[in-house]
Amino acid sequence: MKRLSFLVSLTNNDNDYQQEQAATAEKTARRLGVEVKIVHANNDALVQSQQLLHYVQDSSVARPDAIIFEPAGGTAFPQVARAAAAAGIGWVVLNHEMDYVSELRRTHKVPVFGITSDHQAIGKIQGLQFSSMLPNGGTVLYIEGPANSSAAKERTAGMLRSKPANIQVKSMRANWTEDSSYRTVSSWLRLRTSLESRIDLVGAQDDSMAMGARKAFNEIAQGERARWLKIPITGCDGMPKTGQAWVKNGTLAATIFIRPNTDLAIEMLVNAFRNGASWPDSKVTEPESIPSLKELAATGQKLAKAARV
Repeated sequence: MKRLSFLVSLTNNDNDYQQEQAATAEKTARRLGVEVKIVHANNDALVQSQQLLHYVQDSSVARPDAIIFEPAGGTAFPQVARAAAAAGIGWVVLNHEMDYVSELRRTHKVPVFGITSDHQAIGKIQGLQFSSMLPNGGTVLYIEGPANSSAAKERTAGMLRSKPANIQVKSMRANWTEDSSYRTVSSWLRLRTSLESRIDLVGAQDDSMAMGARKAFNEIAQGERARWLKIPITGCDGMPKTGQAWVKNGTLAATIFIRPNTDLAIEMLVNAFRNGASWPDSKVTEPESIPSLKELAATGQKLAKAARV
């Protein structure tokens, strides 16, 4: 029997979640006896589309049996998807909307489906975290992902729906990496109005961006640095060696565990190719607050009580 081969295309190699996606794919491939090749798009949708087309159309490279990819931009590449399916290549989209699944499944026999975290639920949990940590209200500096990211949009929408009215949100954008967040927050901190602002909490849409904000605070002039470094910082992704570890050592106040899903993609593809199993249009994984919302609420009440003394 031919050994299955999958191409895994990820947004970048600078984000702890993307790094865990890669590690999980490699571990699952070894366990199931399949080959995986991992490429990164450096957060550039054009680069990613060219990478994917190279493996779909270039006769000089071995075609994979399926492509698993997390979009680096605002599109899930419908034209590339059609070309891949027409070439007999399976197609799996991670953590992004895709509206062409039914079309491709009607016209092609290869596996086509999506696997995503519930980004609305992630945002909802984040809004509830803010509420738990700021029981008397306050202002959150909110670091969003790119404007063209459906995941970022859904997380923001979920957060805005769940946060209470007494919590105000000041938003800025970064690109899912520590460095992009560091540069964004550093630029904002150079504005006079920022140093006059009262920020009670920082919430970032991923842990890497949360750490970028902390790095920027650490470079503020000595007289103001202590005040900014006391501000609780939260993130998302919650990988065991990064986000969860940062919560345990106090670097982050909270995170949200978002399980990697490259393993599910590979398992479902292997089952489809080897056993003829059917596959759903999409599969959704559920996030989890770390610490629990109950624990965060207890901490928030203690902080609020201390502030009144």
